[in-house]
Amino acid sequence: MYLHVPFCTSRCDYCAFATWTDRHHLHDTYVDAVLAELAAAAARGALRPATSVFFGGGTPSLLGGRRLARLLDAVDRVEGAEVTVECNPETTTAELLDALVEAGVTRLSLGVQSMVPHVLRGLGRHHRPDQVRRAVDRLGAAGIERYSVDLIYGGFGEQDADWVATLDAVLALDPAPTHLSAYALTVEPGTPLWRDPARHPDDDVQARRYELADDLLAAAGLDWYEVSNWARPGHACRHNRTYWQQGDYLGVGCAAHSHRSGRRWWNVRHLDRYLEAVARGGTAVAGEERLGPDEAALEALQLALRTRDGVPDHAFPPDRLARLEDGGPLGPLVERHGRRLVLTRRGRLLCNVVAGDLLPRTLTISAG
Repeated sequence: MYLHVPFCTSRCDYCAFATWTDRHHLHDTYVDAVLAELAAAAARGALRPATSVFFGGGTPSLLGGRRLARLLDAVDRVEGAEVTVECNPETTTAELLDALVEAGVTRLSLGVQSMVPHVLRGLGRHHRPDQVRRAVDRLGAAGIERYSVDLIYGGFGEQDADWVATLDAVLALDPAPTHLSAYALTVEPGTPLWRDPARHPDDDVQARRYELADDLLAAAGLDWYEVSNWARPGHACRHNRTYWQQGDYLGVGCAAHSHRSGRRWWNVRHLDRYLEAVARGGTAVAGEERLGPDEAALEALQLALRTRDGVPDHAFPPDRLARLEDGGPLGPLVERHGRRLVLTRRGRLLCNVVAGDLLPRTLTISAG
């Protein structure tokens, strides 16, 4: 289950998510609406016990521990379910963490992005590196052993040395992160970054930063398991793996997306319209699509290709497979693990190129 929290203190220059900085007076109203949406789903028989719960945003920690606990209490979960809350360093207080632990949260995701002040400013972020360190100190004091750090590379003004300094600083945190996500900065239409071409990232620079990250993280014991994600053994994010394995998930809140058995649907994006829709009928679905067997199979392969599990070699027609074998023009992009093909590091940088060689949509195969 994914629960969207659409509140932020300020909007980052690169952000195109459904978040608002001027609706803090609606915190309780929004929580009530999400609870009503959950109750309506339960009444329809649409809920199952969740194997993972993810509070994303926005900045979920802005809701505070009491409101987050109310939401989590309403979610039926299997024993041992993974429960993650995204937090910004500056809003990660001791009181919040104690409340989250008591409510059953098992994992935190810290939006760090960089540990270099001028890079943070270039991204439109407002926290300081010392606030990251204090937040991690509080995690340790609260007994939270599993946490992830989110980073962004390729920001305006960032140099290779700045990126290495960020990685070194994050790896030196105590307790150390058990998971790390590193994303190449992307330019989303309508954002301040989009309107300022002088700050747009360079593809070759980002590729070099990715390679630097992969080297440093591997040396520190964090192995890649998806193109943008690394984890210590046993600490991969169960929730995100559901997405990459094309599993079923329910999204609750404005702009949240859901998937079940090839049907995808999504809620209205705007916060005020979401509140109105739930008040009228308990749901806020804005649209849906259904994947046919061929579309679902191809999508499953494209998602699996991004992971360390790779895809079966029969996912490629013989002529395209030859392009990927040793000696073929794309040979450096994949390696064999038995009967499966897994992206090399160079292949991860060119994942879309390899994905273009997967079986065409007109053929139905199993992705297993």
